[in-house]
Amino acid sequence: MPLGLGRRKKASPLVENEEGEPIRAGLNVAGMDGLDGGVVGLGGGAASEGLPPPLNSMRPRLIFHTQLAHGSPTGRIEGFSNVRELYAKIGEAFGIPASEVMFCTLNTHKVDMDKLLGGQIGLEDFIFAHVKGQKKEIEVFKGEDALGLTITDNGAGYAFIKRIREGSIIHQIQVINVGDMIESINGHRLIGCRHYEVAKMLKELPRGKMFTIKLVEPLKAFDMISQRSGGSRSASGVQLGTGRGTLRLRSKGPATVEELPSAFEEKAIEKVDDLLESYMGIRDSELAATMVELGKDKKNPDEFAEALDETLGDFAFPDEFVFDVWGAIGDAKVGRV
Repeated sequence: MPLGLGRRKKASPLVENEEGEPIRAGLNVAGMDGLDGGVVGLGGGAASEGLPPPLNSMRPRLIFHTQLAHGSPTGRIEGFSNVRELYAKIGEAFGIPASEVMFCTLNTHKVDMDKLLGGQIGLEDFIFAHVKGQKKEIEVFKGEDALGLTITDNGAGYAFIKRIREGSIIHQIQVINVGDMIESINGHRLIGCRHYEVAKMLKELPRGKMFTIKLVEPLKAFDMISQRSGGSRSASGVQLGTGRGTLRLRSKGPATVEELPSAFEEKAIEKVDDLLESYMGIRDSELAATMVELGKDKKNPDEFAEALDETLGDFAFPDEFVFDVWGAIGDAKVGRV
């Protein structure tokens, strides 16, 4: 079915091998008592359909336990609606500037990219904040088109390394690690840039020449075992990561409790994430989830395309990509994966 998208901006090619994968500024939280397994969502990039948010006085009070990943006492934080506010609350709890927080992981102090705090937080999840550590400046010879990096961002202006492909140029440089924040490339400061902007810059670096990259690694501790054993459980004795609801943080609007994704939505999100990587060289499950949310109730691809334009117009998705995403959502609805 033809798409009526002649007015749409054409996407400039982003990356093929250097991938960008952002942590969206919206979060979700799961497992809230009295909410029937609902999900709390905080203001994000996409408008959320449904009932208007409750008045402030009617909203549940959500309190989360947190530690600094390199070791600290346990703090309690509440009253945040997006990632930047979350980092500010962490800064207040530990007496550090919010700008020192690089990213957060859920239920582990390790630099585990599978546990990154992204668009959702389980209501009983324990938040570990990774702060800035040692700075380093490395000269790299770009002998191949692809450096072997996957880039993500924290939703608050910091892009960092999520994956390093085995056998790649970067894999051979031992001082560059997963979790390192990218501060600048060839003197061009990247604080405030999105994942895809950094990935595009890496892709466009000329082959056969040296470039200089400045990184900041997460602060590490030599021995945190004793601190972990004493602080891995909340004061109420509730086990970590067992919540069923989700708190969703968004860049606009209040935090909301939402239902967990259905089986159909999970399958569709996975397929759309694969399409994002195939077409644009990025992986972003939160962006994929937003696209599925926008498309699941639309009657045809033109309605879906218009919804994407209204909500995610800055991405300027190519028409063929939009059509394939529409097909992937349809396949997931009828059980074709």
